[in-house]
Amino acid sequence: MNEIRTIMIRVELMVTETLVPQIAKNSSSLDRSLNVKSPVKQSSLNNSVRWLQSQGSSELDLKSQLQEIIPEQQDRLKKLKSQHGTVPVGNITVDMVLGGMRGMTGLLWETSLLDAEEGIRFRGMSIPECQKVLPAAQPGGEPLPEGLLWLLLTGKVPNREQVDALSKELASRAAVPDYVYKAINALPSTAHPMTQFASGVMALQVESEFQKAYEKGVVHKSKFWEPTFEDALNLIARVPVVASYVYRRMFKDGSIIPLDDSLDYGANFSHMLGFDSPQMKELMRLYVTIHSDHEGGNVSAHAGHLVGSALSDPYLSFAAALNGLAGPLHGLANQEVLLWIKSVVEECGENISKEQLKDYVWKTLNSGKVVPGYGHGVLRKTDPRYVCQREFALKHLPDDPLFQLVSKLYEVVPPILTELGKVKNPWPNVDAHSGVLLNYYGLTEARYYTVLFGVSRSLGICSQLIWDRALGLPLERPKSVNMDWLDKFMSLSR
Repeated sequence: MNEIRTIMIRVELMVTETLVPQIAKNSSSLDRSLNVKSPVKQSSLNNSVRWLQSQGSSELDLKSQLQEIIPEQQDRLKKLKSQHGTVPVGNITVDMVLGGMRGMTGLLWETSLLDAEEGIRFRGMSIPECQKVLPAAQPGGEPLPEGLLWLLLTGKVPNREQVDALSKELASRAAVPDYVYKAINALPSTAHPMTQFASGVMALQVESEFQKAYEKGVVHKSKFWEPTFEDALNLIARVPVVASYVYRRMFKDGSIIPLDDSLDYGANFSHMLGFDSPQMKELMRLYVTIHSDHEGGNVSAHAGHLVGSALSDPYLSFAAALNGLAGPLHGLANQEVLLWIKSVVEECGENISKEQLKDYVWKTLNSGKVVPGYGHGVLRKTDPRYVCQREFALKHLPDDPLFQLVSKLYEVVPPILTELGKVKNPWPNVDAHSGVLLNYYGLTEARYYTVLFGVSRSLGICSQLIWDRALGLPLERPKSVNMDWLDKFMSLSR
């Protein structure tokens, strides 16, 4: 073990001696080009060799925990394939083929599972359970996102020391190269925030450890998860920095707020955006946690998995996920909710009665539009993510007029959608509430809300990408057919 440590120290010294001058030069270049302080202190500069280092087992080291867990899960997958590989798990209907593959079971996603009746479970744990057992910044507070990341990756509830160690590690990885900011600056400041955010993520790809390792052929496919782990943690650490830069560039005259390495992940994101109230930091911890993962069939998660199955690195995979998230039928819905609620207030006032609200809802539906924030592709009950946000509002902003309007909508909309008869799920989803909370604490720019969703989703998608590589999951390649094939199949089936 002493010999291994000696080798590690020598490698770190070599990297430091060769990379420090160049990175310092890049940092100075960024300061000059932006005329601001660098938003992140330069890290320990050893990211490029971390995946090569043999580490001893440590209860505080996330990678060591995975090294212990992965072999048994690899064996578990092999047994499932060898013993049950031909067992059917469902029937495929024409409706599924024509209806976006809804209800079709065809994807392995380890980090979370969505039940139509009870909602999401992260590694078997519901949101209320996570709120009870995951470490918080303060007693009775919201879960720290770092704790959920540990849970997603290991299936184990971390203690506070493990969460603190992970928080520090993420902060040490958060340095963003100057060319990322230049790539974003090449776009008009009026470009949609998701366009700027996804461009920044693509620029981060230049430093992909997986791509470097694959091109050099220095890692066996059974160890692909190790450079993927480095990319994933680097990406998770850096997306709040990139996202806050986009926000400050668009809405705050480009003034940058540096990362504070004394803060946790959610609080730091709030801080870099420019919101330092304790309640806003608590909201951001909750927001990131509950938006982090929602099993693998949704557009962003599936896009990330699909692109990753081609052995594209986490940066490329997550950029694809972000582009899916930016769609109006997926992550963009959260901005649509707040804009619709504000249109209600503009037309009817804040003290709208339930009867007036019913009329406005019917007016929206009769115009051919949907009530944003209601319904879900899988859920058939009120989204637990909506419920925990409602509980947060009842605790911190019970008298806010927009929250009171959201509460009235909760009473008014489901009966109307049920009466309409065309909606399988008339209940509110996560998007029905998040915008009102953010608006209350001063983050009023609805166009930006999907970026917050994207930062959060990095935890779940990157965690699953690590497990995709650890389990050696293959290239995704389902069979497609045309309507002629379906017509012929139906005629033969009669």
